[in-house]
Amino acid sequence: MSGTVTGAVDLSVVIPAYNEERRLGPTLDAVTAYLADNEGRFGSWEVVVADDGSTDGTGGLVTDRGDPRVRLVAGDRNRGKGHALRLGVAATRGRRVLVTDADLAAPIEELEQLDKALGEGGAAAIGSRSVPGATIARRQHRVRELLGRAGNLLIRRIAVPGIRDTQCGFKLFEGDQAREAFAASRLSGWGIDVEVLQHFRRRDWPVAEVPVRWSHQTGSKVGPLDYLRVLAELGRLKARSVRPADLFAAALFLLMAVTLYSGRLFGPAHRYLPDSLQDQNQWEWFFAVTADSVAHLRNPLFTDLQGFPDGVNLMANTVMLGMSVPFAPVTLAFGPAVSLSVCMTLGLAATAAAWYWLIVRRVVRHRGAAFTGACLAALAPPMVSHANAHPNFVILFVIPLIVDRALRLCEGTRVRRDGIVLGLMAAYQIFLGEEPLLLAAMGMALFAAAYGLVRRDVAREAWRPLLKGLLIAAAVCLPIVAYPLYWQFAGPQSYKSVLHGDNAGNSPLALISFAERSLFAGDAQKANALSLNPTEQNAFYGWPLLLLAFGITVRLWEHALVKALAVTTAAAALLSLGPKFRVPLTDTVYPGPWAPLAHLPLFESVIEGRVAMICAPALGMLLAIAVARITATGRVGTLYGGLLAVCLALLPLVPAPLKAEDRAPVPEFITAGLWKSYVRDGESLVPIPLPDPGNAEALHWQTAAHLGFKLPGGYFNGPYGPDRVGIYGAVPRHTSNMLRDVSYTGSLPALGKNWRAQARRDFADWHAGVLVLAPQQHEEPLREAVTKLVGRPGTWTGGVWVWDLHEGS
Repeated sequence: MSGTVTGAVDLSVVIPAYNEERRLGPTLDAVTAYLADNEGRFGSWEVVVADDGSTDGTGGLVTDRGDPRVRLVAGDRNRGKGHALRLGVAATRGRRVLVTDADLAAPIEELEQLDKALGEGGAAAIGSRSVPGATIARRQHRVRELLGRAGNLLIRRIAVPGIRDTQCGFKLFEGDQAREAFAASRLSGWGIDVEVLQHFRRRDWPVAEVPVRWSHQTGSKVGPLDYLRVLAELGRLKARSVRPADLFAAALFLLMAVTLYSGRLFGPAHRYLPDSLQDQNQWEWFFAVTADSVAHLRNPLFTDLQGFPDGVNLMANTVMLGMSVPFAPVTLAFGPAVSLSVCMTLGLAATAAAWYWLIVRRVVRHRGAAFTGACLAALAPPMVSHANAHPNFVILFVIPLIVDRALRLCEGTRVRRDGIVLGLMAAYQIFLGEEPLLLAAMGMALFAAAYGLVRRDVAREAWRPLLKGLLIAAAVCLPIVAYPLYWQFAGPQSYKSVLHGDNAGNSPLALISFAERSLFAGDAQKANALSLNPTEQNAFYGWPLLLLAFGITVRLWEHALVKALAVTTAAAALLSLGPKFRVPLTDTVYPGPWAPLAHLPLFESVIEGRVAMICAPALGMLLAIAVARITATGRVGTLYGGLLAVCLALLPLVPAPLKAEDRAPVPEFITAGLWKSYVRDGESLVPIPLPDPGNAEALHWQTAAHLGFKLPGGYFNGPYGPDRVGIYGAVPRHTSNMLRDVSYTGSLPALGKNWRAQARRDFADWHAGVLVLAPQQHEEPLREAVTKLVGRPGTWTGGVWVWDLHEGS
């Protein structure tokens, strides 16, 4: 270090330099002359040149000046701008510290603007080329300018939201804050500007962005690779900003998901979740057909591989393109069973992590409380029930992000940007699952109404930016989803609505009972009696949790958030009772709260019992608030008593791993490709009985054969009748109905000439090339039925009975 300084000064100017022999001299002349002429305004001053291991005469320019106010701090070797600035700022004694680049792209005269802004109460005033009022005399090369803008956009998103230009090399800081921030920095490259500003943001030190005059100077030390280095430094910065507790929570969520799916996760191609009924076969087929469409550049919204020859409108089914398309490489490489298993496991963990992030950001900062609430939001009994079969109700990580973005709109700070992001999120969620998005919208509407009534002042301030943002979101979302939605509602094999019976709502008893997969309190017989099937146990929160939630609500009723969450939970629970409400243990039936919505577009296809799923995140947030309050108390009795109550309420809800069993093997006739000699182009393979929602094992055959043949029948949603009402499976035919009845009952009707003529018509409509009967219950009456319909016995080939319909044709 050269030069000596005694005592503090009013202003320190730090100039990082590396091989700046040509440019540094004029810069020092301009800076010292300006400061000397303005000592009345800026007071005593010093200039610290931080030499980053220069190999030219940079250091000599400083020492040769002989001015004790101009000092040199030299590093032993070139390490980067960040390291030089750390050395330089650490050597300052100024009440304020100005950092400026050696090229003086922003003239030293701009210090006056920064000094004025800092005097208005800020901790830092940074020069900016991106705020209104900035003047750019000479621009950079167009490519560098575009890269800079892209980098600034990424920086705002990752590290310092709200600051438009972090990289302008002209910044004025309060001295003590500057020395603390630079000392705490770790980056040695160009990313130090971002790191220091992030430090200011975390300490809530105000930063003013000031428009300056700026002119690009030749001889810039920023090369093409430096942009990549800045990205790498941003990644390191982001990684260091993650708290260990957050990483631990994410790891626990993943462990929970793996444990839940452990029966299928290890060996998914040979394991089946029996409580999924036939849905695992269906979803594996969805993933397989999407990957096939991607690989062969086919329309992913339609296929005739199932329901042949009419086909399946995939957009009108829960094909979940938002996951099945990105997972196409995994599906093609490892098969749909592996792809679906990994997707659902990671998706469930991601959903829990997203709820955790939202609760930390919006509800409570206490990580343990947020973890508890997120566990309930993502692993509540209805979620575990759907985890058997419905990835569209398990992979919900976008929903918390949508909730957060809607809340940002209410703040009204960046309405346009937040509206655009919300529109993109909504479009993606449509390709993940439309019904969960509808339920999420209902939950947010219930919460907004309740909170707005409690905090009318907030509602008055929020409704305009919220409405504007929602309109922007709609304008962004609709063009993206317009064609897929047109295909869904008006394309081939589209339908109007799906009928689920006259009442698919929850029994009030289901809300207070325990689910089948509850590890300690599960009662399969009672749970199945109170639900449509094991995949639709949509309530089952248990009376201890509901009692605890009631106690939390009463105790914390003065809080607006608690009131809104409680009302949301209660309203969703009531709506889930369906269009008809039967008083438990009686035959008395009243119109249910869902009745006014039951016949409205979109709502008519909803299984109304699923509305109770809205309660899961609302209860999770209530629980997080309570746990945070309990842990903050100073009274030991309250602490242990409160935590004990929480544990007792949650213990009955801890899920057991999902049941899994060995999968039925695919017949050799399929796996060995023997079917290829029976099925010609334009023909189908007809399993006996035909695949339908009750038995879709043939879909597994088809995926095992890499979708090499087409199937009539199947498990999907399609139209029926002139009104195009949605039904599960293909349009039933006399032959398929009869074969299905035989497979269930073993009873064979009298099959005469009329039945044989009807079978020939149905075979022709299906373009059948071969009939295949695998070993199964009631195999003998089925084989006898097909023999009579075809007029000859089948042939035992590759582990199945085969009737070649080309024989004698």
